[in-house]
Amino acid sequence: MQLISNGFADGTTIPRRFTCDGQDLSPPLSWTGAPAGTRSFVLLCDDPDAPTGVWHHWAAYDMAADCVGLAEGAARDPGKQGLKQATNDFRRPGYGGPCPPHRHGPHRYHFRLLALSIDHLPFGNDPSCQGVEREARKHGLAEALLVGIYER
Repeated sequence: MQLISNGFADGTTIPRRFTCDGQDLSPPLSWTGAPAGTRSFVLLCDDPDAPTGVWHHWAAYDMAADCVGLAEGAARDPGKQGLKQATNDFRRPGYGGPCPPHRHGPHRYHFRLLALSIDHLPFGNDPSCQGVEREARKHGLAEALLVGIYER
């Protein structure tokens, strides 16, 4: 499985419009190569370089098996995109773009797509990003990674 963005290439700088210093839009993403048996997708974004440990920026889940991507800014209209969103470490549901501490050096942002063997994750209201990842890993078939870099 492969995850790409036409907003930035793997291992390159994330444009400002996708960060807290810009419009804080979720980036456009697309994927190919989902394995047979895929029934839904989960998309995770986190910063493993955060000074307090991994910082969870986004978890989008319950995306249909026929979904092949998300438009720029999809997190602002999840119903239109056919996804649900968890509460991130900024304590709000949806996407919170890269926002590392000033002068902390470059941070890597991991966008990870998981193909799942179930249609829907069994959540009530307002799961955390960590909760979504924990439950998704129980049903994972494949994973793809896209890394972007940002510093302030």
